[in-house]
Amino acid sequence: MKALVFERVVPRFAAARVAATLRGSGRGAAVGPLRLLDQDPPAAPGPDWIHVRPRLAGICGSDLATVDGASSRYFEDLVSFPFVPGHEILGVVEASTGAGASGAASAAGAGARASATGSEGVPGTGHAAGASAADASAAGASAADASAAGAGVWASLQPGERVVVEPVLGCVPRALEPPCPACAVGDTGSCQHVAFGHLSPGLQIGYCTDTGGGWSTAGLVAHRSQLHLVPDTMSDEDAVMVEPTACAVHGALSAGITGTDTVAVIGAGTLGLATVAAVRQLLAPSTLLVGARYAHQRSLAVELGADRAVPSAQLERTVRRATHSLRTAGQVTAGADVVIDCVGSADSIAAALAMVRPRGRVVLVGMPGRVTLDLAGLWHRQVSLTGAYAYGTETVDGTRRRTFDLAFDVVAAAHLGRLVSARYPLERFTEALAHAGAAGSRGAVKIVFDLDQRPPRAAPGAPAGRSTPKGRRA
Repeated sequence: MKALVFERVVPRFAAARVAATLRGSGRGAAVGPLRLLDQDPPAAPGPDWIHVRPRLAGICGSDLATVDGASSRYFEDLVSFPFVPGHEILGVVEASTGAGASGAASAAGAGARASATGSEGVPGTGHAAGASAADASAAGASAADASAAGAGVWASLQPGERVVVEPVLGCVPRALEPPCPACAVGDTGSCQHVAFGHLSPGLQIGYCTDTGGGWSTAGLVAHRSQLHLVPDTMSDEDAVMVEPTACAVHGALSAGITGTDTVAVIGAGTLGLATVAAVRQLLAPSTLLVGARYAHQRSLAVELGADRAVPSAQLERTVRRATHSLRTAGQVTAGADVVIDCVGSADSIAAALAMVRPRGRVVLVGMPGRVTLDLAGLWHRQVSLTGAYAYGTETVDGTRRRTFDLAFDVVAAAHLGRLVSARYPLERFTEALAHAGAAGSRGAVKIVFDLDQRPPRAAPGAPAGRSTPKGRRA
């Protein structure tokens, strides 16, 4: 069995950074500290952990930053080496989880799987059973109680069933009791203990040496509270889009968008397009504008709900016209109520600050690094700049719901599996990462690793996709 392993080798890290700078994002993989190695499956850290065999695993912008040697040094103490990357994971349960469970617990699990349309009648919420541990924690239960709740609901999960991994390694997977204040209310993305507990440091599966990651045929281990059952009606491509969509959902709901707001989204890669879908599906802004670099991204943004999508350089002018603003001191006088930055570069943050209204809100969904910015306008115009990392539990119409439950709904409604543009076997990882790094210029959006080496599972009645570089369908 094979895995892509990222090691802490400083000279290779530097070489990757040079290669990516000279040749483009993703090109650092050929010379960097990422290597394809023989790998055994990781050992389960405890009785509530389950072996999962990845089926599809996405390549995220944060993965590219890591491979290219461009990620912030802020993360150095929040990961553990060597690690197997890959946190956007559709997998298959490798081992039965029913041992030792009571009949009542098994019945609960069977009932949860049977109701794949969810308690609210919305396709995709049947997987909410997998979030039971976090839901129990959100209700004020202890970490141990939360884990027990998850064990009960997932007791009847069978080998071969498809699951999406919620990769954040919060207090429940780390067996920390009592949980931190964030985990106690279900906001696992804000966990204070990602470097503590019985696991090695790691923000998520895919950055922790103990758990393995999605870029592997050897598999990974996940705590039962991190697994979400995939409905039979959902395709593999839709399912692998759930994790990035959960990030988009959290960012959209963090923005405080109202029905009278003008919202601008900067960037239309995977995260930007998922954000457009989340804003349109879950919220109802007056106007939704998108700045996208490439024509196919603009077309997709409109299909997913944007009122208008324009080239990135024209977004500020489009906002100015939509809000009847003037321009002075390098920024609009009125501007968008909310700007969601799905890029995270110095240029994109500066652009967001230039097009938001006084006392408006800029939400940073794209992962930034070290940047240099003039914040005089933010201070003078009293703009709020907020980060939006990962996911947890959201408040929608006064009700607390798991972010992943909402993400399943958005993916199903918007058919976001269509954003999967190409699949590669693990052995062609340098090609895959180069494709991901140049996805926009090559007319693509999401690039994934195919660990199953079988024709993908499509939802009943799903349309055929485009040919991929390996002759498969996407």
